[in-house]
Amino acid sequence: MSLVVHKYGGTSMGSIDRIKKVALRIVKWHNAGYQVVVVPSAMAGETNRLLKLAKDITIEPDNRELDMLASTGEQVSSALLAIALQSAGVPARSYAGWQVPFRTNNAYTKARIVSIDDQLIRSDLSSGKVVVITGFQGIDPNGHITTLGRGGSDTSAVAVASVLKADECLIYTDVDGVYTTDPRIVPEACRMPVVSFEEMLEMASLGSKVLQIRSVEFAGKYRVPTRVLSSLTDPLLDLEEETRSGTLITFEEDEKMEEALVSGIAFSRDEAKVTLLSVPDQPGIAYSILGPVAEANIDVDMIVQNQSVSGMTDFSFTVNRNEFQKVIELLKNKVIPAVQAKELATDQKVAKVSIVGIGMRSHVGVASLMFQALSNKGINIQMISTSEIRTSVVIEDQYMELAVRTLHHTFGLDQI
Repeated sequence: MSLVVHKYGGTSMGSIDRIKKVALRIVKWHNAGYQVVVVPSAMAGETNRLLKLAKDITIEPDNRELDMLASTGEQVSSALLAIALQSAGVPARSYAGWQVPFRTNNAYTKARIVSIDDQLIRSDLSSGKVVVITGFQGIDPNGHITTLGRGGSDTSAVAVASVLKADECLIYTDVDGVYTTDPRIVPEACRMPVVSFEEMLEMASLGSKVLQIRSVEFAGKYRVPTRVLSSLTDPLLDLEEETRSGTLITFEEDEKMEEALVSGIAFSRDEAKVTLLSVPDQPGIAYSILGPVAEANIDVDMIVQNQSVSGMTDFSFTVNRNEFQKVIELLKNKVIPAVQAKELATDQKVAKVSIVGIGMRSHVGVASLMFQALSNKGINIQMISTSEIRTSVVIEDQYMELAVRTLHHTFGLDQI
């Protein structure tokens, strides 16, 4: 018997009517003979509402208590979905992450999965039940509830699919697949029926909101077949048609994939740039700056160290804007006195734009074509970062949408 994992996002679970439609879709799969495990997100807006309640009390609530609070959103949606399935005549049982259990480390609000016990899940599946599991959460070694960070339900779903060796993990969302870029910025953007794991990983890390990056990492590491598709279609859509819809993240690359120079354009508005001016250009300086940042659990993205002049250099890096104030305080209080930087320069009005494609491996001049296209539009590049299949630039945020549209047209992505 085939086993699938369904994951439904907050929009899909946004109301009782939508929860009932999700239940109808699951019933269709169950009646077709599939064993089904479902991982729902909290109802749309619920996690933000809960966290705002905490912030209304104090600016910096305790992270352990935030996890206790935020985890309740998924518990509500999971129970409601199980009730909807039972009302439709399908046996179902819901579990919180700690009941399965999902074992995690104790990095509250950003916990990482250590292991998943599949005994309860397999027992219920064997007895004909649909199993509904709260996404986004788990339990640490001391028995405290943890959460995996925003978007963690995607990671939960792929992790469950990996442990159960599911035939496929289907991520149902409010879009019908992965597009060459955001259609809200480029109406001509095209849905990709297939995307390679490497490309999807790059796009997720660069700002594509379709899948959370950790879920893509999980899918790649454990080779979990994953499909992104819409939950807003008719829930009674022919099952065979549904299994061919959306975008399949594949691990098999073919010649056609490499024919295209670029497969997609990713971007992020949530960037902030930090520069330490005139720091000693000596061994260990990068660690002296970024070591304390890493210890504070702050993610650093692009890094540039300038040429040494008279034994001094400038050191720049970018962080998410949500972490900006935290990193500035850390630099002022701890890092700058230690490295004796002369000045701190900051810029919160930057954005990152990236081109992604496995075809970049076998074609030369792709990056220079990107730079030329941006130059022709008068867009100045502040930072550059590359990998084998990706080139990213930091630019002024006011030019971000122009840059995305320009690059989408330059690389012919509106014609695929």
